[in-house]
Amino acid sequence: MIYELRIYHAMPGKLTALNKRFETTTCKFFEKHGIRAIGFWTPVIGDHNNDLYFILEWKDLAEREQRWNAFQADPEWIQRRAESEADGPLYHHITNLILTPTAYSKMR
Repeated sequence: MIYELRIYHAMPGKLTALNKRFETTTCKFFEKHGIRAIGFWTPVIGDHNNDLYFILEWKDLAEREQRWNAFQADPEWIQRRAESEADGPLYHHITNLILTPTAYSKMR
């Protein structure tokens, strides 16, 4: 298994809307496309308290490419994402890391 850590850096005042979109829309499209979300987090203490962190689990990079591309190209997702950003974008950039577990990690 490999894991993808994605960090969405929300626009000022938009973290609540970004969380709502994930809760009510994005996660449903993840399920539709077989994308396995491990968890979602927002910082309580730290420098980046306007960010949404989440981890996705993949068998390998080929699975990631196939499923992620299908998700991104889904016409209904494209429409719903655009609707959620009618008042402007919800984030200004994304940090994305593909991670492989160490030999001593509980998640392998």
